[in-house]
Amino acid sequence: MRRVHGVRLPALAGVTALLAAVVACGSTEAGAGDASPGSDTTRASPTSPSTRPSPSHARFVEEIEWADGRRVGMYYAAKRGLMEQHQDTAGGAWSKPRLVYATKSDPCQSIILKAFDGGTVAAIANWGPYCSDGEPPMESIAAVGTKDLSKWDTKLKESFDGWAKVEASDGAERLTFTRSSTEWLTRLRWSRTDGFGEVEETRR
Repeated sequence: MRRVHGVRLPALAGVTALLAAVVACGSTEAGAGDASPGSDTTRASPTSPSTRPSPSHARFVEEIEWADGRRVGMYYAAKRGLMEQHQDTAGGAWSKPRLVYATKSDPCQSIILKAFDGGTVAAIANWGPYCSDGEPPMESIAAVGTKDLSKWDTKLKESFDGWAKVEASDGAERLTFTRSSTEWLTRLRWSRTDGFGEVEETRR
């Protein structure tokens, strides 16, 4: 019995030493798994220089950018109306959501948003229960924001196909919203000094 024990004990000791070495060093796969979460956490850190400020709303219906890198976004809020957020500086923090036009009507699918020199932004948005089926909106809004976008002028036109485009003149001191048909040219003028005028309809 002593001879047998003398042979087996060194072998058992060798196996024990090998297991201890494996536990202490760890396998290559386990080491990679431990390192990856640390790397991901570093990249996702809020204080990481590569992290850019994000708007509070997950996805805008329309978003535009000025030449200097500032951005403006708009979206429909259910049972509230037309919402806007912007950056005062390129890559800076986004403003809090601002209600530009209040309505509880069903929104249509798109928003037209256009930026002009001098910090002026024009927006076109529509609401109506059957817009997506080709029916005219029940509410069509033309909106203009200036300077720091803390104030927006709005003009409502009801039961209208909606404004198709907006163009600037006099260095964005004046804007004109238009929609054309085979019979009519419909226009709405805005100026920085007087705001919106009355809707004009001219027979072609």
